Amino acid sequence: MDKVKKTPEEWRAQLSAEAYHITREAGTEAPHTGEYNREWADGVYHCICCDLPLFRSDAKFDAGCGWPSFFEPFEGANLVELEDRSYGRVRVEIRCSRCDAHLGHVFPDGPKPTGLRYCLNSVALQFQNTTEAD
Repeated sequence: MDKVKKTPEEWRAQLSAEAYHITREAGTEAPHTGEYNREWADGVYHCICCDLPLFRSDAKFDAGCGWPSFFEPFEGANLVELEDRSYGRVRVEIRCSRCDAHLGHVFPDGPKPTGLRYCLNSVALQFQNTTEAD
């Protein structure tokens, strides 16, 4: 997979201020505010920065945490996991493997079959609906 690399100025020109802060500076949107927290249509969630497919709607579930949550990625190779020791705790950060965008975190408290909860910032995603008529 070819990496997408841009300067901070190029990312700022492409992204909203909030999307830049979250994806390029590892920010977090407030819970229950994201556009995709209550989206249940069929489709695929892509990286807002580079359009890499990240999660399918059939892996989405209501975790009650206030952020879109999934139990498995579109393809494991599309995500990178990093140790995150911010805020005095240890978590697993997830990033886009193509452009290094911060997406959210993964936790070991999800449903079967994986037991994982990929907790995403809506603003880091672009939803492509597969049920809308052309």
